Amino acid sequence: MPSCQLTTTFCEELLGMPRVSKTVNYFDVEIKGFMLEQRATGAGTFYFRYRDVATKVRMFRIGDSKAISLPDARAMAHKASKLVAEGGDPKLESHRFKDTPTLLQFVTDRYLPYVQLRKKSWTTDEVLLRLHLLPALGASRMTRITRSDVVALQQKLVLHPYAPATINRIVILLKHVFNCALRWDCLPPGCNPCVGVTEVKNHATMERYLTPEEVTRLFAEIDGNVNTQVGKVVRLLLYTGARKSEVLHATWDNVDLTRRVLTVPVSKSGRPRYIALSEAAVELLNSLPREEGIPWVFFNPKTRKPPVSFFYAWDTMRKNVGLADVRLHDLRHSFASFLVNSGRTLYEVQRLLGHHDPKVTMRYAHLSQDSLLDAVDSIHQLNFKQAVVGEQPGVRG
Repeated sequence: MPSCQLTTTFCEELLGMPRVSKTVNYFDVEIKGFMLEQRATGAGTFYFRYRDVATKVRMFRIGDSKAISLPDARAMAHKASKLVAEGGDPKLESHRFKDTPTLLQFVTDRYLPYVQLRKKSWTTDEVLLRLHLLPALGASRMTRITRSDVVALQQKLVLHPYAPATINRIVILLKHVFNCALRWDCLPPGCNPCVGVTEVKNHATMERYLTPEEVTRLFAEIDGNVNTQVGKVVRLLLYTGARKSEVLHATWDNVDLTRRVLTVPVSKSGRPRYIALSEAAVELLNSLPREEGIPWVFFNPKTRKPPVSFFYAWDTMRKNVGLADVRLHDLRHSFASFLVNSGRTLYEVQRLLGHHDPKVTMRYAHLSQDSLLDAVDSIHQLNFKQAVVGEQPGVRG
């Protein structure tokens, strides 16, 4: 009964050899009890050998080596091993050993129902799965998706081309899906094909910071634009550093003008967030119209619900003042840059932006360079007295 590392190459070469004179069992060194039986006819069968609760040796037939792949057989052997360790019997509980699900089956039956209840941004996952991952890998059984498959998908997205951040987000999502499958014992250990796949380098910076002069031009355009509500949304985003969704979904119940706080009950991190309101933000909020029965701070007069999108109005405003490259999210970046360059600490910026990880805030560290140069230049303004040896007490000439 030889022991060896059962690999696809080994199994193919073994079964391609001339017929043997007797049955030989090859035991896998990785999973105890997992074996390939080579019969005198030349055919092979995967088995899992174990002892039941009565310590009797039993054989659980996994399948013919020509009908089932080695990865799938290994996955079933892992399940059988775990079942035995828990006091079960694979032969009596064969219903547990169904085929490994395809990526589409797992995502539809297990992953999406799970994240819909636990992840605020689950719709983003659904879009990335539907548009990118499932068309490419959905029909494949999860044990047959390899690292090379993931790299090939990555390269395809690079050539499309998609932004590096988008490609990395897709791979991270696939890795998370596989981690869920591993955590729920749907796959044997070591079956995450995303492990070892490096991220696509993002050499282009996405941050765009407005200058005070650009803000002046933008506000002048807002003041003269007929779409006053969009203009006030833009102003509030720049006054607070809030995310667009945090402003558009705000209700008056969550606004405390006395304490100057806007509460976001469930933020991006899944926790409450408290946005500090400047005097300018309070003045803007006080100027907004209110209607009985409408809880929203900003609402569409026709639907009486929060605005869904105002891209075209914003696009017109930014283009009219030569800021076509400025995105709405760049207003949040600009808010942070004004804070840093006015001498506020990164800790204060972190708190105001609602970052739970200080590493995220560190992207703004370089913005304080002008303040540091001003500090260095101030050295020459100090009056240094030349030390004269004879005038120093306790020192003899």
